[in-house]
Amino acid sequence: MDISFKFDPEILIGAGTLSMAGTVASRHGARIMVAADHGLDKQVVDRLKDILDDSGLNAIVFDGIENDSPVQMADNIVELANAAHCDAIIGFGGYKTQIVARMAAIMAPMRVTAYELLDGRVMRNKFLPFISIPTESTNSFSFTDYFLAADPRNRLINSIQSPVNLCSAVIIDGSLFQFISGNAGSPPGAYLLDGLLTALEGYCSAKTNFLSDPILERSLTLFAKLLKTGANGINGDSFAQASFLASFGSSLSSPGIGAALADAINARAPVAKQLCSAVLLPQVAKRLVSARPEKMSRLASLLGVPKAATVADSANAAVEVISRNMATLNIPDNLKKFNISLDKMTTAADSARGLDFIANSPWPVSEEEVFKILKEIF
Repeated sequence: MDISFKFDPEILIGAGTLSMAGTVASRHGARIMVAADHGLDKQVVDRLKDILDDSGLNAIVFDGIENDSPVQMADNIVELANAAHCDAIIGFGGYKTQIVARMAAIMAPMRVTAYELLDGRVMRNKFLPFISIPTESTNSFSFTDYFLAADPRNRLINSIQSPVNLCSAVIIDGSLFQFISGNAGSPPGAYLLDGLLTALEGYCSAKTNFLSDPILERSLTLFAKLLKTGANGINGDSFAQASFLASFGSSLSSPGIGAALADAINARAPVAKQLCSAVLLPQVAKRLVSARPEKMSRLASLLGVPKAATVADSANAAVEVISRNMATLNIPDNLKKFNISLDKMTTAADSARGLDFIANSPWPVSEEEVFKILKEIF
């Protein structure tokens, strides 16, 4: 069953919702900039362009964004969008594409550079409307008023403030998700664990509330069902709903250190962000056992663990189930095979620990504790 949420931004979820792109984009004008993932099948990109063309729109496509592209690729998009007098920007692709396109939408009207945005120049009132069409999943920062981007000058992550109402719509069409067919940078199971990390950190955050809790519980329930089907049986519509609810619920609560470290590691090493999240998940879960035992016990129940004698036993059982699922999904419990120097990661970890939202962590995120996590995964 398709879902349509009528709030700002408008959320469209369901197979075939890509067909609505022309209707959504036409609300902003006649010229649309499409910032597309270079890894997308040409037929998929052509389909979006045809949809926009059929709606009477003039679509300009830039399809040069890759997983390892530096964020100053946004400068190229801004140059093209301004030359063509575009009225809106569509981000069509994976995690990096969404970051670059979102930056371009902020930068275009004021003609600032990516470096100026990374250095803290804030654009509050002028921006191009941004339409997000993810082809992997939504993430911890899809609906927050900030997002993370790697500064190519030092390969450390920065938090960029996003203007209010920048994102006008998010179209989540599960039939577009490349990872389900294995056509992505990470194993399919890593995307499940990445989404689970987003939902779990939001669920256990010190900022959790009466609205975020039921949304995130529903997301965790859906992810638990998806884990039982395994990486070869992922249903695109179910994953789309689970991913959206995790991202939306997290924005009402707060992301955590796991999300920050995944981005920080990805900025410094050639490891996909989703795989970083997957490897970090059990480390974060172990620390949540003592910080949020009742909620970790609830997670155990959602994962199908029989009721234990104590809350602590149930909470610990949740970590064991996560570890077993990682093995079943062929996800490693560390990143040692990438031969990444721990020395190069400590500065990256410090940049993650210094982000504002880390203050919402339910456990003390000290330098020593973050370094201990790094030692356990490298």
